[in-house]
Amino acid sequence: MAEGYELPLLLFAGFRSFIDELHAELAEQGHPDVRPAHGFALQAVGRDGVTAGELGRRLGVSKQAAGKTVERLERLGYVERADDPADGRRKLVRLTPRGADVLMRSAVIFDRLRDRWVERLGAERVSDLEEALRAMVPADGLRLDAASWFGS
Repeated sequence: MAEGYELPLLLFAGFRSFIDELHAELAEQGHPDVRPAHGFALQAVGRDGVTAGELGRRLGVSKQAAGKTVERLERLGYVERADDPADGRRKLVRLTPRGADVLMRSAVIFDRLRDRWVERLGAERVSDLEEALRAMVPADGLRLDAASWFGS
């Protein structure tokens, strides 16, 4: 029988292998500076953009920490700040074409990585694994604040 600590370590190792392979491929495809925490932030920005305060709430970090992340992503060309059309006093953080490109490429790479698991384990085992994880993960378990949780 496996020890209780093995399951979370194996789940994390599987996650880590996906993320490491994703970033290796992104680097080859012209995105060498994007980091795992950037992916969470870019997802949190979304298609419509967000204020820095909202970004902080979505990521589970302070407005100041979110601002630093925005500055970093802005320097790398993944986001831009623009006036909020609904409120001229606010600035929105929006994806640039480069930011949208890295998210699109990530989605394609994730599909390819999943396909590799299907080739190795079989479609039924991968589907069973996904179904079992969905059953065990709380309804709000898929949150974008994972990067801040690891950093705490």
